[in-house]
Amino acid sequence: MGFAQPLSAYQRKRRMEKSAESCFYNKYPASTPQVEDKLHTDNQNIINLIKIIAAKEMSVKEMMSAIGLKDRKSFGVIYLEPSLTNGFVRMLYPNSPRHPRQKYLLTAKGQAMYQKLFNQ
Repeated sequence: MGFAQPLSAYQRKRRMEKSAESCFYNKYPASTPQVEDKLHTDNQNIINLIKIIAAKEMSVKEMMSAIGLKDRKSFGVIYLEPSLTNGFVRMLYPNSPRHPRQKYLLTAKGQAMYQKLFNQ
């Protein structure tokens, strides 16, 4: 087992400066971060799903047939999960995702996005 090499005077000074800098910058940020646009997405699949659901409650099967997909797994990965994660779509029964009558509908954010995109 080797012993750690002692730090040179320069290394000790630099380490102290870095810790002082990080403490200062964390405490007093130079500027405030920009507020992200909550009604924006670059994902065209989310936009397509919002357009299909609109003001209705739809099951996975209904959404898949409206989009023209047959593979449930790829629909979940490409369309449904990003929409749920980004807060545009919500479950009718959120406490039981495998509920036999599970449907999906737009959240307030999803409805605002729908209004912004399709009712201009």
